[in-house]
Amino acid sequence: MAFAGFTEEAFEFYLGLLGDNSKAYWTAHKDVYLRAVRGPMTELLAELEPEFGPAKLFRPYRDVRFSKDKSPYKTHQGAHAGGGFYCQIDADGLMVAGGMYAPEREQLQRYRRAVHDDLAGEELRAIVEGLRADGFEIAGDRLRTRPRGVAADHPRLELLRHRSLYAHHGWPADEPWLFTREAVDRVRESWRRLRPLVEWGAEHMGAPAGPEGTGGGG
Repeated sequence: MAFAGFTEEAFEFYLGLLGDNSKAYWTAHKDVYLRAVRGPMTELLAELEPEFGPAKLFRPYRDVRFSKDKSPYKTHQGAHAGGGFYCQIDADGLMVAGGMYAPEREQLQRYRRAVHDDLAGEELRAIVEGLRADGFEIAGDRLRTRPRGVAADHPRLELLRHRSLYAHHGWPADEPWLFTREAVDRVRESWRRLRPLVEWGAEHMGAPAGPEGTGGGG
């Protein structure tokens, strides 16, 4: 089926899950999740596949083995495509992102070498500044100080501090176009704008890990 937009049920489902993250709630509302969340997200991503490649929806279940928070279910539905593109729906609305999420040690070393290089580093700086000017928020795990051996006055010190680097922005759940096919165009536009960041990472680091876990998560 073609994507026709989300419905209020999707956001209401996650509002309810925030208040009652239990198996009882999930079981009672699983049909809503399948119909209003997973179904539309699958349809949306299918329409983007010709340009961005196959997408994968993350599982709705949390891995609680090493977490103090034993809540069994994620309070959002995330999906990733093309190695570095991400899309998510939750109680607040819709969010898109793109970048380098969880590099392995060797990838991080390649990232820092590339940022240190004047040509590749300045290319990344321009990409990041352009995204910030377009209203994207720049995020990622960062060192509090600086990598060992990096001068305090390095012109790209802020980028070198990043251990992951991505850009994101979102829209609130009351945006009227979320309930129409326009949502596909909005995600497509954003991913196109994020493409230079994703491609920079693929070129200089190798295939990036997914935003919910090494190698794409699940």
